[in-house]
Amino acid sequence: MTSVVITHADEPLGRRVVKTLFHDPRVKKLLLLGQGPPPHQFDRFLAGSHPRVVYLRADLSKHRSTAEMFHSTSFRAAAIDVVIHLPRHGSSTRERGPVLAGLPTRTAEARLMLQYCLNTPSVKTLVAVGSAFVYRLPPGNANRLGESSELDLNPNVAPDLRSWIDCDMLFHSEIHNEAIRVVLLRVPTVVSSGGYVYLNPSLAGRAGLRVRPLGFDPLCTLVSDKDVARAVQSATHASVSGVFNVAGNETLPLSMLGRWTRRPSLPVPGPMLRWAAGTLRMLRREGWRSLLDGPHLRFGFTLDTRRAEEQLGFRPSYRIGLARGGDGNFRLETSPI
Repeated sequence: MTSVVITHADEPLGRRVVKTLFHDPRVKKLLLLGQGPPPHQFDRFLAGSHPRVVYLRADLSKHRSTAEMFHSTSFRAAAIDVVIHLPRHGSSTRERGPVLAGLPTRTAEARLMLQYCLNTPSVKTLVAVGSAFVYRLPPGNANRLGESSELDLNPNVAPDLRSWIDCDMLFHSEIHNEAIRVVLLRVPTVVSSGGYVYLNPSLAGRAGLRVRPLGFDPLCTLVSDKDVARAVQSATHASVSGVFNVAGNETLPLSMLGRWTRRPSLPVPGPMLRWAAGTLRMLRREGWRSLLDGPHLRFGFTLDTRRAEEQLGFRPSYRIGLARGGDGNFRLETSPI
């Protein structure tokens, strides 16, 4: 039996992971962290005189808030031994300004969670969800990327992608730590029922028109949110550390993915995008550059997931297909294989 903390439990992936682990008989206690009030979906989880689930509000990008959570009565009473760190990914995925020593929010949260997990004796496992967009993408669509593939360490990478890479390197640096088991799951574009899409840097945020370089239509690897939750569950109960690619069986061109998630893309000549990116840089709006240009908007990839299958016992159980919505339009939908 294990007791688990889940960060950003009030966001879409967090809610999916909570539901999966709530029905897992191997999980004794769940401590859920969110920045807002508990979602209505949690009412049945929080019910009862001695509920298995406790919800706390915490800003994990701030030292004081994170320290209060790790030293709280709820944390001690639950005897937490596993921490699951999910990145921010909900309705507002664009990075806020620097909050900790000049770090973006995502990086600050990863740094603090890792620091407190390493300094808390009861915590034996840290499972972190990261991004597959950290890989360096050579030209073309025929990129088959494994966990040992090179990361994109180009100093000119857009800040939003840079924060994913920084988080990845933070967790990666501790996978050989004998005091704690660290598992990093690199996931591509996540699709949930109704065509909602998460963790794709070019499709982040609200629905609406995007731009992409003219002449390019990169191949996007997909995974269902339910499979991400299952991968987190497998990593929670595994006995190995390391980095693991997690993906489904489907891929789509960016143009089709955008159209079916209500984020169509307009092909624009590359020189115009480079001019716009330079203008944003001068205006200190660096965080928006990842929407305009970069390898992820030009070159596609698929992921080698054999390590996750062999060491975590994870294989995708959901397919992603098309279904007609209530408005008559086709949208992406997830369903069991």
